[in-house]
Amino acid sequence: MSVKRLLSYWKDNPLNEGCFSVWQTQPARPADLHPLPPALPPALRDALQRAGIRSLYGHQAQAWEAAQRGENVVLATGTASGKTLAYHLPILARLQEDAETRALYLFPTKALAQDQLSGLRSWFEQAKCAIYDGDTPQGQRAQIRKEAQLVFSNPDMLHTGILPHHAGWAAFFARLRFVVLDEMHTYRGVFGSHVANVVRRLKRVAAFYGANPQFLLTSATIGNPAELAQALIHSPCTLVEEDGAARGERVFALYNPPVINEALGLRKGAASEAARLAKDALDAGAQTVVFARSRRGVEMLLTQLGTGGGAVRGYRSGYLPSQRREIEQGLRSGAVRLVVATNALELGIDIGGLSAAILVGYPGSVASLRQQAGRAGRGSLPSAALLVASANPLDQFLAHHPEYILGRSPEQALINPNHLLILLNHLRCAAFELPFAKGEYFGGENVDEFLDFLTQNGEAHFSQDRYFWMSDSYPAAGVSLRSASPETVVLQAEEGGSAPRIIGEIDLESAHWMVHPQAVYLHEAQQYYVQSLNLEAKRASLIPVGLDYYTEAIKEVEVQILSVQEQTPLNGAQKGYGEMEVSAQVVGYKKLRWFSRENLGQEPLTMPPVRLQTTGYWLTIQEQTIATLSAEGLWSNSPNDYGADWQNIRAQVRARDAYRCQVCGMAESSSRQHHVHHKTPFRAFRLPTGEVDRQRANAPANLVTLCPACHRAAEQNVRIRSGLAGLAYLLGQIAPLFLMCDPEDLGTHLQPEASASFPQPGIALYDLVPAGIGFSQKLYEMHPTLLQRAEEVIRLCPCLSGCPSCVGPGGENGSGAKAETLALLRLLNHAPNDASNCHAPSTKQENN
Repeated sequence: MSVKRLLSYWKDNPLNEGCFSVWQTQPARPADLHPLPPALPPALRDALQRAGIRSLYGHQAQAWEAAQRGENVVLATGTASGKTLAYHLPILARLQEDAETRALYLFPTKALAQDQLSGLRSWFEQAKCAIYDGDTPQGQRAQIRKEAQLVFSNPDMLHTGILPHHAGWAAFFARLRFVVLDEMHTYRGVFGSHVANVVRRLKRVAAFYGANPQFLLTSATIGNPAELAQALIHSPCTLVEEDGAARGERVFALYNPPVINEALGLRKGAASEAARLAKDALDAGAQTVVFARSRRGVEMLLTQLGTGGGAVRGYRSGYLPSQRREIEQGLRSGAVRLVVATNALELGIDIGGLSAAILVGYPGSVASLRQQAGRAGRGSLPSAALLVASANPLDQFLAHHPEYILGRSPEQALINPNHLLILLNHLRCAAFELPFAKGEYFGGENVDEFLDFLTQNGEAHFSQDRYFWMSDSYPAAGVSLRSASPETVVLQAEEGGSAPRIIGEIDLESAHWMVHPQAVYLHEAQQYYVQSLNLEAKRASLIPVGLDYYTEAIKEVEVQILSVQEQTPLNGAQKGYGEMEVSAQVVGYKKLRWFSRENLGQEPLTMPPVRLQTTGYWLTIQEQTIATLSAEGLWSNSPNDYGADWQNIRAQVRARDAYRCQVCGMAESSSRQHHVHHKTPFRAFRLPTGEVDRQRANAPANLVTLCPACHRAAEQNVRIRSGLAGLAYLLGQIAPLFLMCDPEDLGTHLQPEASASFPQPGIALYDLVPAGIGFSQKLYEMHPTLLQRAEEVIRLCPCLSGCPSCVGPGGENGSGAKAETLALLRLLNHAPNDASNCHAPSTKQENN
């Protein structure tokens, strides 16, 4: 079956009726061809012609001309548009003229470096090329440093393995003429801020050896490619973005799964629908990639699809390099017909010409969406890309606003190289590499103040107007470019009494919730039971199992605002931005049945808390606003309304229940009391007068002691009726669209009622990055737009009272928080300004 017939089948299948909110056909586009440049050396011209390349696309020709003028160049054209050739040509041409020329190629992943080296060698053999990364054998490294003309590496290796040892690279740096930054759009947020500082260090070391390299960068389509490129290399760049490559006919469709419960607004699951559509493609013979949002999502889809005798494979981080190379080769040869992958396969690794791409949920940015969709149709053949919307508000917002997908990318890639902690860490690394002169600039910034701090701290020594590194430490080893912690946990599987086998690894922070003791971990659709997790030894012991459930960690989060940097009174509320401490702890786990997610029970667990000092944006609600909503019957009463004797009643109930949770049996800790929960909601005892019959509501028979985790589960149906809970859920889901960040880059905190440490109810969104990266400050600045979009999402959602597509899961008896959240947003968005009686919070979450 051809791609067109597959598309017709999808479109005509009654199961899909009414589900395509977008169906766009992009016609085939002829190439904008230009002759090969006359200045190309004969050997290079001959190699191109042997490879079947007799002309250049328009953007390749523009890039060549800019590079010949000595300009830094950034190419921001579509997937499979020939960006690789565009940066190879000026380097290889210079190499033909001067064999002493050196170039450093940096790729975001080791796999991409391997792939690009193989691609270059397939048509040009005259250059001495080598990969230099963590997998390079020690015995080969000295020869590579001495002889390689083109070195293929990654920012991590440059950071830890090359710059700190630049003396061994002296000849290479002295001749360094070009630096390539491929897939530049991946260098955003924390990772990009680190990489910008690594580039500063690179330029500093190169200058020490007398070199001033030219930079060639490539990017998928983002809103600010020139700005990002200039921020990364701290130099002007020439932007080339007019795509001249040929393109076959492409269909992009957005599939919104059908509603199966209108009252609750519940839709069929995105994963199950994607699996069904992927099976259609597999049956049709269309080689397909399915992109899942997470590592667990990959394994869940593989479980539904089966392995097909090796024709269906997974691809994600955590797989061993040999497994990934095998899968890539299987895709190129056609042996693998369907691959389920995370964004690890999003980048330009050569996997042949796929016919279809299915995206399970919006991947977090338009750049990623286009990159993933572009993995199909790499050539002039027709192709299809299908985005299967999940139930979360962001996906549903896009289903109603396709212009965010079909138009130019609205988001920008943000980095903050001068972030205090990031800059300070890289100044340590730079000082280790070379002394700093007093008044020396680093990335355009005078850093004497930072160097003085290092001197006072005993890490540096100031002498004769220079700062020298003095510490015995090796600073680069303690700075991870990609996560808060550079440490990883090794996963060892024990099978049949044989020696433990390493199946993968996981970052230390993720280990707390992915491989905690008794967790079910998935690897290539195989289930493993975690017998033990040794955080000190950084090792988890697993055994293969076949269970009818998987596990999901239960987390408790506490937020404390440390300082207020900015705050603004609003109508009925106040917004703020500042520093905060977030404490997250895994306190148990759920056992969920495969596919149905039926809760088979939960078990208590005590993992050490993970503390994060970061920045956050918060919105607190005035008492006057709460009173207005309560008077309209939209907001339930807070625990402060339980009566003057509530604390005594609460103490009596906890004592009666022996200070143990009556659901999971967990005992109170010395530092934190359990909660007391109303079995029948407090508001259910409201009298015709509007008052609540507190005597009946607070009767001991209606009260029960619960630990915070069980209380959260029990209160879900009650708290979801709070407009604040609905707003927190909604803002946490749509904010990533405007920040171009992953939803996992932001944390969301709900403070549903006032307490001694949080005088007003409120919500907070915070950066899940030590010291913050600027996301929450952006949210503070775009507050009006954020709230207006939130109101729009709710208005457009067809559910009756709230659902996962707007304000969150339905509450008791199908009741959600739609009316309450909409009422709150109306007050915040439309009422006249009244900034009186606003209070700034000083917070630490305390539950009643």
